[in-house]
Amino acid sequence: MKLLIVAVGLRVPDWAQTAWDDYAKRFPHEIKVELKAVKTEPRGSKTLETLYAAERARIEAAIPKGTRIVVLDERGSNLTTLALAGRLKDWQLGGGDVALVIGGPDGLDPAFKQAAHERIRLSDLTLPHAFARVLLIEQLYRAWSVNANHPYHRE
Repeated sequence: MKLLIVAVGLRVPDWAQTAWDDYAKRFPHEIKVELKAVKTEPRGSKTLETLYAAERARIEAAIPKGTRIVVLDERGSNLTTLALAGRLKDWQLGGGDVALVIGGPDGLDPAFKQAAHERIRLSDLTLPHAFARVLLIEQLYRAWSVNANHPYHRE
């Protein structure tokens, strides 16, 4: 199974990349984690709809056909760590790959969010995008550790 994290925004601070790399290498060989960063559309005098359309096209181009799409959305389902572990187990049993999508500064195209298979939220707090990437991969690793009875997670 592959967990594909698609994030709008090409550059993150060094600390965020270091943290990402650390968690990504911890996953077992049966779960491959890949990050695909896509370019943020420059604002200029463009309408929000134009920005959404450009970023949506880049996101969709980064996701292989047949991949389950899960968007991170402030109005998405609020999950506990154990609930995320359950979702991860379901995704693994489903046999396909999963793309988790993090929007840019303006969020994601509303129609794209609506068309996604799932919408989840990381927090009630507003998070910087670099931190959201790190939080997401850490929680995915924690969910795996719960399912594997690994001692990383303590309940």
